[in-house]
Amino acid sequence: MVIWVTGAKGQLGQCLQQIAKTQKTKFVWTSSSELPLTDEERIVQFIEQQQIKVCINTSAYTAVDAAENDVYQSFLLNCCVPNLLARICKQHGVRLIHCSTDFVFDGYANTPLQETHTTTPGSIYGQSKRRGEELLLQTYPEAIVVRTSWLYSLVGKNFLTTMRRLGRERSEIGVVYDQIGTPTCAPDLAQVLLIMAQRADMNGGIYHYSNEGAVSWYDFAVAIMKLESLQCTVKPILTKDYPTPAKRPAYSVLDKSKIKAALGIVIPHWQDSLEKCIRETIDSE
Repeated sequence: MVIWVTGAKGQLGQCLQQIAKTQKTKFVWTSSSELPLTDEERIVQFIEQQQIKVCINTSAYTAVDAAENDVYQSFLLNCCVPNLLARICKQHGVRLIHCSTDFVFDGYANTPLQETHTTTPGSIYGQSKRRGEELLLQTYPEAIVVRTSWLYSLVGKNFLTTMRRLGRERSEIGVVYDQIGTPTCAPDLAQVLLIMAQRADMNGGIYHYSNEGAVSWYDFAVAIMKLESLQCTVKPILTKDYPTPAKRPAYSVLDKSKIKAALGIVIPHWQDSLEKCIRETIDSE
């Protein structure tokens, strides 16, 4: 079996590459510069030449705030590309696993969100991702969509790397405490994606995956500072005091019952995964 991973230079793509080193399965990796996912002819040629059996699509337009003024590019990469991949993969018998986001929700819920919960995104980024999900599954119902939230790792630009940097540069920062969700350690998600890729019997549709628990961005930041032993005071602020171009969901805790039942997995708590991520980094430095 040959597994193709798109978005190889992104944080999730890089985490998948690290884990793949321990696997016997053959992987091929591409970034947008190597294989543009808008080029149907080249994608078809690539799939046929490499004899691809599974595609894990981690490629996306992820600049949430920039998307508000870059609507075309956001919808091209988050909507049109997944639909094209779905059509090509279906035609060539390639299983497709596509990564999506909690931004498809409006944030007004107060209990964990199931896969069937109504999606009413409040940002261009969220709208593009939701439409991408819809078209992908209309085109290829057997495909799998995995929604996740608050993805972080020690690779690239994300909340953890930002907090580490600010914690070293500043004595005090303000972080919003009225947005609630669940941090997701990218290596944990990568492990699950690889399990799904190797499960040919898995039903298509939408699945939710994040680490366990619920927390505010403020509490997440406090935990990072503590584990990193950084002398930076984190002060709680309201979302209205930290305006951003794109609206963030106020509540986006995901219900993981479906994926846990399907895979028979135990999902680690966000605090345990965060501590493991940071401890491994400290040990390697």
